[in-house]
Amino acid sequence: MSDSNQGKLIVFSAPSGSGKTTIVRHLLKQDDLNLEFSISATSRSPRENETHGKDYYFMDLKEFKSHIKKDDFLEWEEVYRDNFYGTLHSEVERIWAMGKHVVFDIDVVGGLDIKRIYPDRTLAVFVEPPSIEELKIRLKKRKTETEDRIAMRVAKASIEMATAPQFDHIIVNENLDKALEEAHQLVKQFIK
Repeated sequence: MSDSNQGKLIVFSAPSGSGKTTIVRHLLKQDDLNLEFSISATSRSPRENETHGKDYYFMDLKEFKSHIKKDDFLEWEEVYRDNFYGTLHSEVERIWAMGKHVVFDIDVVGGLDIKRIYPDRTLAVFVEPPSIEELKIRLKKRKTETEDRIAMRVAKASIEMATAPQFDHIIVNENLDKALEEAHQLVKQFIK
């Protein structure tokens, strides 16, 4: 890629259950956007339907902390106790080397960190649920978490939603088709 056509970074952040993963998966299927998914590293255990190197790079706590020491991460965060997530520099380089733009499905702290490091090359989009009530309903429908975990995610969502104004754009995901179209247009404008 020439310098003027360097790879861009497209960040989607949101509280758990807002629909950011659904939006990112949709965008990855759009050939006109030339996107590749940034696979995050995590110290948590894989859920039953997750694959190492596809959904996440799964590492144990010791390995994750060793990468932190070596400054291998573009951004990282301890999201819950001993539950680390991060983006490896090598992952962004891998995607840029393919001549593609990097798309992230990432929590708000990580998303804002990337925007701070690459202000001109990053489009940061915050996906908002229509309400905290609706968020709670969506999380319960997933049937992947205990009531306690849902309560913890909902409490965290209120804090995360306060960061929305720091993002370039906010998409309120009330109607999924509209949210998908809005996301597609935003990314298309940004990469051209």
